[in-house]
Formats: sequence, structure tokens, C-alpha cells
Amino acid sequence: MRTHFSRAAASYDEAAVLAQEVSLRMTARLDFVKISPARLADIGCATGDGIRALQTRYPQALPMAIDYAPAMLAEVKRHVPLMDRLRRRAPRCVAADVRALPLESGTLDLAWSNLVLHWLDDPLPALRELHRVLEVGGLLMFSALGPDTLHELRAAGATTLRRFHDMHDLGDMLLAAGFADPVMEMEKITLAYASPRGLLRDQRRLGVRDGLLGPLGFRDGRRVFRAWENARRDGRLPATFEIVYGHAWKATPKNTADGRAIIQFRK
Repeated sequence: MRTHFSRAAASYDEAAVLAQEVSLRMTARLDFVKISPARLADIGCATGDGIRALQTRYPQALPMAIDYAPAMLAEVKRHVPLMDRLRRRAPRCVAADVRALPLESGTLDLAWSNLVLHWLDDPLPALRELHRVLEVGGLLMFSALGPDTLHELRAAGATTLRRFHDMHDLGDMLLAAGFADPVMEMEKITLAYASPRGLLRDQRRLGVRDGLLGPLGFRDGRRVFRAWENARRDGRLPATFEIVYGHAWKATPKNTADGRAIIQFRK
């Protein structure tokens, strides 16, 4: 999947309607959170839509764009305005996997990840890594696809679609990773296509077609897409994406790394 994602860097923005909309909705949620991060990172940044929004909101913060596809990071750099380059306000770009970040513990005040964690079979190691790189009091904010994504295709007989973790499972994983006070929300966003080809084209441009649809062969695909036609509304084919939003804080640790309790004495 990494190879497909890298190859999609040049075409990603043409099809990233959902990711861009979810990024806007995540950004709006920051209105209800009181933070002034000194260091922040967009992890799984793709072409940089999220990091640019975070820079606008927190202009004094040191920004970092992290993605495991170098071609995506090249697009981030290409989108940096000339004045930001001259003022040295361009985000630092780092090629890395969310499960193994080349950052010291306690590096970040805000870790942001838009529509990334659902591509992992087990998001828990990534959540533990995000917990590690956050400073105490730091915030993790993320979004992920939920299990009701593309329910229209499942109802049409698609059996190879990727299975996603639900909101409650992700909330439990946040607690298991050491986060405190997790807040989970869910909503559904429906895109409309004139034909199945539009959905396939978008997922190919995003570099996630095989990752999302699985090994859907020609015959099975034709059968599924023919059945999908029964779901047409106003002449368009609905494609619903369940979006899970989560945020949680890194609390003061209660135990040391070897399991001993931490006792604080206050005057």
C-alpha cells in the first residue's frame, strides 16, 4: 500500500474531497479545546492540507509534517508559500511510520492524524507511540474510517472490503495506550457518484483502492456494482463513509516504567 500511496502523490489532491472535509471538521473541533502548542505534528500528512490549517491556527508553533511516503512530503514542500520559505516557517518534513516515530519522548504538544489509523490492522502500537512522543498535558486528535463505511457496497454483496474498528474499540485502545479522558464521536458523510467508475477513480488517485476495496475481481466487481445501482438516489450512487473522531490527553503518569507507583508530595 505504501507504494500505491507514493505513486498517488501527484493526483491525491484531485480526489481528496473527503479528507479535506474531515480536516476542516477536525479543525473546527479545536475551537472547543484550550491549547497553545509550542510543537505540533500532522502525522500521515499526505500533501499537507492539515499542517497548513494548523499553522494558520497556531502560527507560533513549530510545525512538523510526517508521512511514510516521501513523494507526499515532496508535495508538502511544493505547497509552501514563498514568503513562508523566506521566513523559515515551512514545516519540517519527516519520512516515518506512525508506529515508529523518530522523535524523542515528550516532543509534541499536539499530535494530529487525519484518516490514517484505520489502515493499520492493529492501531494500538501506533497509539502507544503517539502517547510516547506527546508531552504530559499534550493532546492527540485523530479521525478514522468506521465499520459502516461503504455500507451500500456491502449491501450489494461486496465481501472483500476492508473491516474497520468501531468508535468504542478505538476509545478502549486510547485508554490501553495510556491516554486519559478520551472523547469519541461519529458521523457519516455521503459522497455521490454518477457511476461506479467515479468511486474507483477517486480511490486510485488517493492510492488506497486496493487497501479499501480489497481483492475485488472483475466479475465480482461487476456483480457488486450492478447491485449497487439499486441504491441510486436522484440519479446518483451514494457512497457513505463513517467518520470516527477522537481526542485524548496525555496525563501525568501514575507509575514508572518498571511499574512502581509515583507519589507526589505537595506543600
